[in-house]
Amino acid sequence: MHTPDPKLITRRAFLQRNSTGLGALALASLLKADAFSANAAPGMDVPGVLKRLHHAPKARRVIYLFMSGAPSHLDLFDPKPKLVEMTGKDLPDSVRQGQRITGMTSGQKNLFCVGSPFKFAKHGRSGMDVSELMPNIAGIADDATFIRSMFTEAINHDPAVTFFGTGHQQPGRPTMGAWASYGLGSENADLPAYICMQSGGGGQPLQSRYWGSGFLPAQHGAVTFRGAGDAVLYLSNPPGLSTSARRDTIDTMNELNRVQLGALGDPAISAQIENYEMAFRMQASVPELMDLSKEPDSTFDLYGAKKGTPSFAANCIVARRLAERGARFIQLNHRDWDHHGGLPSALPGKAKEVDQGAAALVKDLKQRGLLDDTIVIWGGEFGRTSYSQGEIKAASFGRDHHPRCFTIWAAGGGFKAGHIHGETDDFGYNIARDPVSVHDFHATLLHLLGVDHTKLIYRHEGRDYRLTDVFGKVVGGIVG
Repeated sequence: MHTPDPKLITRRAFLQRNSTGLGALALASLLKADAFSANAAPGMDVPGVLKRLHHAPKARRVIYLFMSGAPSHLDLFDPKPKLVEMTGKDLPDSVRQGQRITGMTSGQKNLFCVGSPFKFAKHGRSGMDVSELMPNIAGIADDATFIRSMFTEAINHDPAVTFFGTGHQQPGRPTMGAWASYGLGSENADLPAYICMQSGGGGQPLQSRYWGSGFLPAQHGAVTFRGAGDAVLYLSNPPGLSTSARRDTIDTMNELNRVQLGALGDPAISAQIENYEMAFRMQASVPELMDLSKEPDSTFDLYGAKKGTPSFAANCIVARRLAERGARFIQLNHRDWDHHGGLPSALPGKAKEVDQGAAALVKDLKQRGLLDDTIVIWGGEFGRTSYSQGEIKAASFGRDHHPRCFTIWAAGGGFKAGHIHGETDDFGYNIARDPVSVHDFHATLLHLLGVDHTKLIYRHEGRDYRLTDVFGKVVGGIVG
């Protein structure tokens, strides 16, 4: 029988080792001295890939409240009296300017303007206009930056969500949270750096890649927590398996994995080892984290949550607890904001589901001294049209997708408090002043975390990648 020479390796092993070598080169390029020279902040060592931040950070963590389906900026944060006056009349060609629209409305004989049926009022020292549908968010106007001039490239949901999350419309790239995990790590060894939770029902499906690691090592993708039962699937030991037996099992698997890692050098094996270890540590940390029974009644009253009932508001309480424990990036996805029809009757309900919880999160972080170094972001993937999709009736008109302008808001962590940035035209259709691209927003977010967006790089398949690709600039006007 032929015995293989142990000094020889297979073609597959050679290619895997070569791939690892490229990854090591990328890591070396991240850590080279000149990448941190003038902008390095003394003493700002962090537990991720970046051994030193590029400059002193304003924020240490991010809570991203993603409203899947795209809330209407025209009915929540960007009032247009002119549009109300023009309701039932054709959108002027001078406004549309021949711009692309979706196939859902391109076949309509008319694009009739439709103003918001909801009342707006000014709030806070900034005089921020907020709809009657968001009375609690109106109450934190002086703590937030409202960016009215966001724009994106994609016109349909999946590419738009992918673009806002990763900086590219095509799947396969790392998300914001994955980049934060990769660059900065977690401040708590017993919790993942990136955690995701879901709420709401119906609407556009949520793909797991919306919180995935892309081509970054697998441990940088989000761990999904559930609002009921085991917070993480299979977190509890099965009947008959003790904690010590689980520890022995993991040790044995990891020993075998290390042998294979030494033979192949496959970074996926290293990620698997790390994930097994994190899963074991989470068995102790996560049940305590997710146990809200010790939260006082006043907390549930503040957030508008009910004990033992999963909801967006309950997830916001968990997000605050995660922030306290050092998680780096927390993403709360809330579904069913895609109102192509029935907007006047459907939007109030969706707004009510998130209004109190989102505002309470900001207030709670502030009263605990956490808002100064925590960024809270609220928004969807694009805006909605100023013209009606379908016939205009009191309770049944809709709005189509609109990438050319929309509103998001952010609070804490260095964002300028009580500030309105940007402006749209009288129809809420085009940006009139201070546009902010998705790449610009990403660059600003990383800047506030102490990271130069041009220097957080990962080499993949022979090319250097970053969250902002080859675009993006820090928007000084929204930084406090």
